[in-house]
Amino acid sequence: MCRLYTGILILFSFFQVQAQIEVPPMSPLFQLKGTIGFSEVEVEYSRPSARERAVAGNLIPYGEVWRTGANASTKISFSEDVLIEGNPVQAGKYALYTIFREDSATIILSKNLTWWGSLGYEEADDYLRLKVKVKHPSSHYETFTISFSDFTRNSANFNMKWEHTKAMFKIESDIDSRIMQQIKDQIIDRDSDNMMAYFQAANYYYDTNQDAAKALVWINKVIDNSEAEQYWVVHAKAKILERLGRDKEAIQVAQHSMSLAQTGGNPDYVRLNQGLIDRIMNR
Repeated sequence: MCRLYTGILILFSFFQVQAQIEVPPMSPLFQLKGTIGFSEVEVEYSRPSARERAVAGNLIPYGEVWRTGANASTKISFSEDVLIEGNPVQAGKYALYTIFREDSATIILSKNLTWWGSLGYEEADDYLRLKVKVKHPSSHYETFTISFSDFTRNSANFNMKWEHTKAMFKIESDIDSRIMQQIKDQIIDRDSDNMMAYFQAANYYYDTNQDAAKALVWINKVIDNSEAEQYWVVHAKAKILERLGRDKEAIQVAQHSMSLAQTGGNPDYVRLNQGLIDRIMNR
């Protein structure tokens, strides 16, 4: 028995020292990085392909914890706190598991990053659980794909697609409190000479449908303190005037911005101003 055991050890050692044949994995490892609001989001996952196999209820088993990909469990990290479908999630790294059913999926963020795939998964390690809808589009996705879409200033959708199965959830970053604090510190609490800050504040107030009258004061300050009128600044004023219901003034300012844009050779702002004028005239 001792000789047999020794022989096995020698044989094993022999294979260990031999050169290995390098073969690309069937489910390659991918990294996906992006910025949502102020948070950097990173996803690391392996991408299996259907290869003529049924996915729904088979490669994606219904009612069972799935690793959301292949090989090791998918990992997702956030550099800052975010909201997932309205649920607060602290900055950090999590394992992403899913439980699919025909028309819904349970999304799981786990604090345990050590398990291979879903082996050893325990519900006690869950940081977050939420349910989302599952769709079955006619488009065929041969390889499991995670992507971000529908970006706004502070949010994006996280998409999972494979064969004819698709699920998604929304990730949001709280940008408003930080931006409003910057506006308070740089503009409201002191008379800054930074005209770019006033321009950004006026645009942010317009974009987020806040105090348009205050935004108009700030954009006028930018215009009054500029050596030369800039068509993009004048266009911002036209938009704010429209928001305030001062349509006649908005048209006049938009026409002026259009003239400046034509002189500056920017057809995009010519179209933007014409669109604003048409929008008012067609009401």
